[in-house]
Parts: sequence; C-alpha cells; structure tokens
Amino acid sequence: MTQAQENEDVIELLQRQHEEIRQLFTQLEAATGDRRKELFHSLVRLLAVHETAEEEVVHPEVRNAPGGDVVVEARIGEEHRAKELLSTMNDIGPDADGFDTLLVQLRDDVLAHADHEEREEFPLLRKQHDQQRLRAMASTVKVAGKKKLAPIMFTTFPIPTSH
Repeated sequence: MTQAQENEDVIELLQRQHEEIRQLFTQLEAATGDRRKELFHSLVRLLAVHETAEEEVVHPEVRNAPGGDVVVEARIGEEHRAKELLSTMNDIGPDADGFDTLLVQLRDDVLAHADHEEREEFPLLRKQHDQQRLRAMASTVKVAGKKKLAPIMFTTFPIPTSH
C-alpha cells in the first residue's frame, strides 16, 4: 500500500476501487479461457468487498444527511440488480453463450452505479463529516477488506466456483 493510499479517506478509497473495477471490466472483455475466469473471480471479489463497505459503512452515514434516504435507496436498488446479474453470470460461467451480453449489462449498470455514487452519495458524505472521520471510515473499510468480510454480498451471491 502506498503512502497516499494509507492516508486516503473513504471517498478516495471507494473512487480508487471504482477505477480498479473499470480496469477489470476492460481486461475481462478482452480475455479468454482461464484468464477470463480469473478476472471474473477478481471482479466478483472486488465488487463484494466494495459493496459491503458501502452497505455497512457509507450508506448508514449518508442516510443521516438531508435527502440521504432517497439517495441510499436508489443505490441499494442498483446494487440488487448487479447481484442478480452476477448470480446469473456465475451460474452460466464465463465461457457460456450469453455471458458477454450479461457482462455488458453488468458493466453498464455497475459504472452507472459508480457515477451515481460519485455525483450524489459522496458529496452528501463529505458534507456530513470532516476529513478525520472520513479517514477513520476508510480504515474501517480497509480492515474489513483485509479480513475478507463481505457477508452481505456473499449471503446473496457466493464467490464463483470454477466452471
């Protein structure tokens, strides 16, 4: 972990993860065979950790902001759709006919979700908390990620197995 990453706040951390997710989608779309499976598993793991951080750390804080409930409920709806797509994709596997179509849908949904977070949710979070609190929230997210705690995502969508 770089010095900048150690000092980042929760918004910077989640935005960095958004960029990693974008890169994984780009790589996954071009990959084949075992590499495609590896990238799909990496994407699922990152999405699981990322969404769990949002659901357990970010969403509860944003709900306290004026208008925050509406913003959070919209994000939860988007997350639910992504979980459903991931579950279907896991069931059929990365080499199946139709996987590419689902991947495009997932990519579009996930990137739109990230954009909504950055435009709607993160500004509310930044308005509600000072930099010290935002850094503390990032530390919580990092600890959860290191322990591979993503219970919310995994209860509805397990880590994919090899097909």
